[in-house]
Amino acid sequence: MQALPPFHVAAGPVTAAELGRSWHPGCPVGPSELRTLRISFVGFDGRAHTGAIVVHRDVAGDVTIVFRRLYVARFPIRRMQPTARYGGSDRRSMAADNTSAFNCRYASAPGPKRWSAHAFGKAIDVNTIENPYVQGSYVSPPAGRVFLDRSRHRPGMAVAGGVLVRAFASVGWLWGGRWTGTPDYQHFSSTGG
Repeated sequence: MQALPPFHVAAGPVTAAELGRSWHPGCPVGPSELRTLRISFVGFDGRAHTGAIVVHRDVAGDVTIVFRRLYVARFPIRRMQPTARYGGSDRRSMAADNTSAFNCRYASAPGPKRWSAHAFGKAIDVNTIENPYVQGSYVSPPAGRVFLDRSRHRPGMAVAGGVLVRAFASVGWLWGGRWTGTPDYQHFSSTGG
């Protein structure tokens, strides 16, 4: 196994222009409360890459700890780009198997309309195809249907007791894969929502 370069992270401010369609006036947080982290990750090719993820400034430390642990464990991540790269479209980002955080949108879960934890920059979706959102027969993204059998552990999957779930749990974040009736295997949040 080839040695990896040292893990690195650089945090920087983000502007409304950089957030593009993933942010708009009326969102629950403004650009000044968000940070872009340029952060190391290991790809499915086993090599080191640098991605970018937009999170709330209050959770930047937690996110750094999590991704350092994933990097050391060589947990594979397909890609990591801000949702703005996909025109603010959660569906397009998920279809690309993108790991992302901030996106000013409402929660996908059933129930009353409310802001998603992503709208606050306090939730991260990881490897969205390997870890789909499931509500009855609805699977998002559709390519995630081949990963519905969660007993068949494959690279990049979030599984109970696995490195991904443990890394987020180590900083007190909760996993949507434990939600009854509507598991969201890709979703991790500092708020539980």
